[in-house]
Amino acid sequence: MSSQRVLRHDDLDQLVDEVAEAWTRTVLRLQETQEVINIGLTGGQTANRVYERFAHVAPGRGLRPEGIRLWWSDECFLPTSDPQRNALQALAILARTLPISRTETHPMPGSDGQDDPDEAAFAYARDLGETVLDICLLGLGTDGHVAGLFPGRVPSDASSSQVVGITDAPVGCQERISLSYAALNRSERIWVVASGEPKADALARTLAKDPDSPASHLDPRGELVWWVDEDAALALPSYHCEL
Repeated sequence: MSSQRVLRHDDLDQLVDEVAEAWTRTVLRLQETQEVINIGLTGGQTANRVYERFAHVAPGRGLRPEGIRLWWSDECFLPTSDPQRNALQALAILARTLPISRTETHPMPGSDGQDDPDEAAFAYARDLGETVLDICLLGLGTDGHVAGLFPGRVPSDASSSQVVGITDAPVGCQERISLSYAALNRSERIWVVASGEPKADALARTLAKDPDSPASHLDPRGELVWWVDEDAALALPSYHCEL
């Protein structure tokens, strides 16, 4: 069972700064002993702000971009050039300052290359193989969803298959591809970012291990960190210590 921490921050700006800094430090530490670092990216406004900050702080720190392989935890099943795709948004941000090699990026297949989400999921599972993500970044939905795994709509094979096709997502893109629990929980580290009061109830239910919250089933090999701001933590217990 993974070790779990909840790291609270005063506001979204501080949250984004701390995640980007921790990401940079972790990659630098791992590159002391590993030639290749596998990182899973997610989508969303907060995630994109983290990428902006990482792209700002990482250059000049001795980080080797050529040793970083980028994967995605979920994606809209849309043409590869569609601006709604998580990969297109993330790469547009990171490539501004980091020389990211095309051979080291692994976006999920688009609808212009595969017939349906299930076929795309099968193709991505072959690409992923037995890859272990050193860091997997995720966002938390207001309903407790992570990646493309939504309450009441988690595919039955999400605990065995590595990647699953989604055809009935209740928000955003209805058709998606998503890493399954099997692939997510193979990660060494899962970092979940949650900001804003609308996430407060979902975060509290998830940390209370509500089985109906998909995020409550995250259990990586190593650490599970919840990066949250004060608004997202409103429904969590508060402790005040005086020395």
